[in-house]
Amino acid sequence: MDPLRPYNDLIKEADELRQQLEEATDTIEAIRNGQVDALIVKDGDDHQLYTLKTADQTYRVFIEKMNEGAITLDQEGLILYSNTKFSEMVGLPLEKIIGVPFESFISKPFKKNYKQLLKTAWTKETKEEVELLVGNKFTIPCLLSCNTLELDEGIALSIIITDLTIHKENQLQLRLQNEQLKAAQNSFKKLNEELEETVKERTKDLSLSREHFKLLADHIPQMTWTNLPSGEINFYNQQWFDYTGLDFEQTKGMGWQSVIHPDDLDQTVNSYKYALKTGANFEVQNRFRRKDGAYRWHLNRAIPLKNEADKIVFWVGTATDIEDQTRAMEKRDEFIGIASHELKTPLTSLKGYLQIMGAYKKEPVPLAIKQYIEKANTAINKLQHLVSDLLDVSKIQAGRLDYGMELLDFSRLMRDYIENARHIYPDYDFTCHCEDGLYINGNSERLEQVFMNLVSNAAKYSQGSKKITINLFSKDDHAKVAITDFGIGLSDEQKHLIFDRFYRVEDKKYLTSGLGMGLYICSEIVKAHHGALGVDSQLGEGSTFYFMLPLVQP
Repeated sequence: MDPLRPYNDLIKEADELRQQLEEATDTIEAIRNGQVDALIVKDGDDHQLYTLKTADQTYRVFIEKMNEGAITLDQEGLILYSNTKFSEMVGLPLEKIIGVPFESFISKPFKKNYKQLLKTAWTKETKEEVELLVGNKFTIPCLLSCNTLELDEGIALSIIITDLTIHKENQLQLRLQNEQLKAAQNSFKKLNEELEETVKERTKDLSLSREHFKLLADHIPQMTWTNLPSGEINFYNQQWFDYTGLDFEQTKGMGWQSVIHPDDLDQTVNSYKYALKTGANFEVQNRFRRKDGAYRWHLNRAIPLKNEADKIVFWVGTATDIEDQTRAMEKRDEFIGIASHELKTPLTSLKGYLQIMGAYKKEPVPLAIKQYIEKANTAINKLQHLVSDLLDVSKIQAGRLDYGMELLDFSRLMRDYIENARHIYPDYDFTCHCEDGLYINGNSERLEQVFMNLVSNAAKYSQGSKKITINLFSKDDHAKVAITDFGIGLSDEQKHLIFDRFYRVEDKKYLTSGLGMGLYICSEIVKAHHGALGVDSQLGEGSTFYFMLPLVQP
């Protein structure tokens, strides 16, 4: 810098540089915000026009929230792109995935299959099941769905990676249950009904263009969509158009209602409006009309995407075909109903013959024979209880469980129920209190079934404690029955599952019998009485099961 330049010249030059810097900063900010679509740059005596590509935030975030992993390979099999889901599947950060051969993540027994898949995938759509390596510890089964992409840089291979772990586990469990049903009709196991994982939490945006994402979204197995906070659908993937046979103009906005079965429309629309209003996750099962006119059951789920101000920007949804699973469940319930009904008659006859044998007095019967008859009667009673539960479940599913409602003096009935419990469990110490003057509308036999089931569970899981507390009192215009034991208690996970069909609390120290249907039946009976069934429990400290029924004036 010339030390002899006047001070005023230096001030003027600094002001000019500051103004140029502010103009450059404003230009960069406009480009970043999408306010500039093109730039004209002077090149010598000419001017060159440069257009700008913008990344669509909606689709970048959407690809991040997929349940499936998504990668792109070059001709040499190197990973050019990976979404966060795939990095979670293999347990590595993205910087250790990009540029790595995808073959390095394939377990050794499946490398040959992968190489054959890679040869075929460049010419046609291909799918193959393989196992992915997760570190050096274990592998996970996956389905690879391949298709080629035409990018600016040339041809690339897009691979959608679906985790089959839960699917494989469900297949194994179902096969085991079928084998057990064939071997013995009185032994059943719980059936996992989980169909897919919930959508993952929001992650960082990917720098993918709208067209690149659209090609990936079109190749996931589910129908997918996005909708605005108003509820208007603004995107469907190709699976939707292939299934419905309709174009976007026919189903945009709220036009999707035309493909829903009329019997499912009200429930679907109400659930959809509720989710839009409250911001809660949307989940409903309904039937979609296929382009050939047939309806198939689907599980619909959608979650809202929020900005930093916690305001919903748009929704991301999927529709998964569950027609085969629904039919399998219906056949299973039908089989349970038929099998339990067929078992009831021979069991009744067998119990009658055992009673006749036990009452035989024409000549002395050896003591050992009498003991065998008593043991056989005990086993028959247990089997009859299981068959009765199976019949109740089948009737509940068919909506045919009988409830003859009448006005009941619930305080008096509860004292009778407690007296019966004392006779059935004479070794247990019952501490009871019943508030007087409580009346309800209900069925006394079904309510006793609920009460005795809860008392039976309290005794079954008492962990050596012989103390059971029973209380009846009024609360918030309801009669509340609380049954407390001091046994093994429940974990938070168990408390969420305890009222599901076929769920049983597993404890290695205390082996218990049953099919895990009792609490499910109790829950349905209480619901039919317009009440609520619940539990308060701490693991290792016991449980309090309670049910509440609306009070009425006598």
